[in-house]
Amino acid sequence: MAKNLLLLIGCFFSLMVFSQAQDKDPVLFTVDGTPVHVSEFKYIYSKTNGKNADFSRATLQEYLDLYTKFKLKVKKAKDMKLDTVQVLQEELAGYRRQLADSYLLNKQVTEKLTKELFERSQYDLDISHILFALPAEAKGADTVSTFRQAMEVRARLLKGEDFATIAKQVSADKSAATNGGNIGFVTAMFPNGFYPLESVAYRSSFDQVSMPVRTSVGYHLVKVHSKRPARGEVEVAHILLRTEDADAMAVKMQIDTLYAALKKGLNFEELAAKNSQDTRTADKGGYVGFVTINRFEQAFEDAAFSVAKDGDYSKPFQTSVGWHIIKRISKKEIQPYDQMRGQLEARIKRDARFEMARKAMVDDIKRETGFKDYPNLLADFATTLNDTFFTFQWRAPQQRTGNVLFTMAKKAYTMGDFYQFVENATRQRMRMSGETSLDAAVQNLYEEYVNESCLRYEEQRLDQKYPEFKALLREYEEGILLFEATRINVWDKASLDTVGLKNYFKTLKGKYRWEERAVTSVFFVDGTSKSVLEPMREYARKHSTEEVLEKFNQSDSIGIRYEEMVLEKGKSPEASDLKEWKVGEITIAKLDRQNNEYSFRKVEKILPPQDKLLNEARGYIIADYQDHLEQQWVNELKKQYSIKVEKAVFESLIKK
Repeated sequence: MAKNLLLLIGCFFSLMVFSQAQDKDPVLFTVDGTPVHVSEFKYIYSKTNGKNADFSRATLQEYLDLYTKFKLKVKKAKDMKLDTVQVLQEELAGYRRQLADSYLLNKQVTEKLTKELFERSQYDLDISHILFALPAEAKGADTVSTFRQAMEVRARLLKGEDFATIAKQVSADKSAATNGGNIGFVTAMFPNGFYPLESVAYRSSFDQVSMPVRTSVGYHLVKVHSKRPARGEVEVAHILLRTEDADAMAVKMQIDTLYAALKKGLNFEELAAKNSQDTRTADKGGYVGFVTINRFEQAFEDAAFSVAKDGDYSKPFQTSVGWHIIKRISKKEIQPYDQMRGQLEARIKRDARFEMARKAMVDDIKRETGFKDYPNLLADFATTLNDTFFTFQWRAPQQRTGNVLFTMAKKAYTMGDFYQFVENATRQRMRMSGETSLDAAVQNLYEEYVNESCLRYEEQRLDQKYPEFKALLREYEEGILLFEATRINVWDKASLDTVGLKNYFKTLKGKYRWEERAVTSVFFVDGTSKSVLEPMREYARKHSTEEVLEKFNQSDSIGIRYEEMVLEKGKSPEASDLKEWKVGEITIAKLDRQNNEYSFRKVEKILPPQDKLLNEARGYIIADYQDHLEQQWVNELKKQYSIKVEKAVFESLIKK
């Protein structure tokens, strides 16, 4: 009794969970019992209609009709067992691999980094740092020693010693001797190799000393003083009067005079060209280009960003080189994410952070899958190798060992599997020749094999983790099936069924017609024989084509040729050359400069309007026949399979 009660309770809760799942994503319609959920329909409706996906009754109903027909055909394709055809399976598998490769990196690495960079680029940070130099390739004792040194300095700072003072004393950044380690305002993205420093800076609280963070030049202690909305970029021109070896008072009076002239309306570019002492910009009207933060002296940067409008200019201000007046040309604000995405992605893929994030993703996969390896096997393998390993001649041992090299997600990867990978990695092996020891080469290939195995494992789970990936895969699979089923039932039949095509053509009487047509003779005269052109036109008015050719084509030195062309009234472009639509009409001669050839045409006969023959409109008629066959096919499918639309669910989708 108790056992039955527990079973009943279990069934009850299972039904509850199923019911809740149905409520979240209800079935919109079924095709012979196969459900199509709202999420699938909304995805494909939105993707197909784009900006026009307004969820109105009319557009939803139109697309529902199309999608039910689509699903009918897919159902038929599966009943035809087309999803078991090896060629189609291989095509789908190839597409899945291609899509998965890009999707995994885009979702797990590129998209995360792009969004992160965009969010960081919204703000500028005022930071200071202390650098403890360490070569990028340093490992072991050197790394530990430098890290301890950084930790000792951090301990002093945490006890209250002044950051700037200590930076001047110990920082390997030479500029610290004058700026006390203060870099000033910076913004993402930091230079290549400094992604860890950027990350620490953007995550740190104000006036807190970070833990040591390693970059390509060593360890850093970072302190963030403040942040502000990102300044972006401003395009400027300037006038410079230098103060070095000059009378300071006279220079000030001169810049004030120029400022007064600008206020009276004189042209900035002309004043800059005549007066600016910046030899690099004066002849360009003082044009500097775009100013970004931390690239110019602070006073110059502040003045550039202080000008409020395009075309306005600053008051005179002084820097270490002299007095300036800045004119603002344009201002680049931070653009929306969708507009910046492509540019940010390109920058990220050139930066070391991309590979770092990729490695972090692999490490996450290892943790999630309980990765465990047995690296001693690699050392044994390396002892069996010689320099042939670095050539295309090397072959893996024929006796493939089953010794487990590593396990992941309860699956064992053996040394035999690794042998096969290494044998196929000819380019990688040859690239390491002369630069890498055998032990290091084996280790590099092992890491590459592990990375690839992790990525392959993660790719197999993409349709579970990302609904959009699953939708894309379903879309492509069903597209392949639809194409093949339509080819068999419609396209091939329309092209090969000549009897059916002829019978169908009889039902189209009057649909495809010729308008009134003119049969014309077109005469071509080489440019070197221009002297015969007009006499030939006049002669052609009252004589036949044969007579024209006989009279004027008597010498090989006279280049004359002829062809017949039928022109349809109102449709053939050449028909516009005819002033009158009548027999005997002759056009004005035209010169084809590219071929150095004159031509004119004569109307020989007028053909009345008439129906086209099958061979004269074959392409159009086959297209019509395909539509006819497809409609017949859909009608048959509707009789074969039942379609049930949940009207209440459909109504819930309508927004207007």
